Amino acid sequence: MRPHEAWRLIGTPRFGGILVVSDHASNRVPDDLDLGIDHGLLEQHIAVDIGVAEVGALMAERPGIAAFQGNISRLVCDLNRDPHAPAVIPIASDGHAIPGNAINHEAHLMRLQRFHEPYHTALASLLNDAPPALIVSLHSFTPRLATSDQPRPWQVGILYNEDDRAARIAIPLLEAEGLVVGDQQPYSGKLLNYTMDRHGEADGRPYLGVEVRQDQIGDAAGQAVWAERLARIANTVALRLE
Repeated sequence: MRPHEAWRLIGTPRFGGILVVSDHASNRVPDDLDLGIDHGLLEQHIAVDIGVAEVGALMAERPGIAAFQGNISRLVCDLNRDPHAPAVIPIASDGHAIPGNAINHEAHLMRLQRFHEPYHTALASLLNDAPPALIVSLHSFTPRLATSDQPRPWQVGILYNEDDRAARIAIPLLEAEGLVVGDQQPYSGKLLNYTMDRHGEADGRPYLGVEVRQDQIGDAAGQAVWAERLARIANTVALRLE
């Protein structure tokens, strides 16, 4: 596949392998776009799923695993939102205004055509050309939202909508590692699951929605631990699904 500014592919997808999909793997803002925010916000969770790019890349070093990653910040275009949803180009996130996203309808459509459509078209092609045994939808979440006093105790959460085949296998495997595991936590996959709804559930493809708490994968040591863990568990899940 030809490279595109909306996505990047690490490794070679294989028939019957594992494809790790990370919609929010980048904090990149193209040079021709100005979001009107402090640059420091691009290092925070509102702009990127911290740690998932590195974990996905490490997983893709293993045989049979490839990683498909979003290559623009979720503040530019949220690739895991329905294109008709207001939050697909957010005007605010976790209490921070994004003034550069207060755009007219024409600019809104152009943003979707530039990033959202090519991303999902490429992902669909990958899945059709080399159908995996399992899709791992990899995200990360902040230990606490700035707009909430509630801590999030789960080290990892497993999300799904109607298809919980992989979730039911993975949750006890993660718990056996001594982890605090959220089942539909820190939020429900029935609410925020666009990419997997479109590319997994709609076609009956099994997927595992994984949310790792960011303090678990905020450095190289944690990323290595979780890459090994998720690759091992994903392979076990894929085998048990057969």
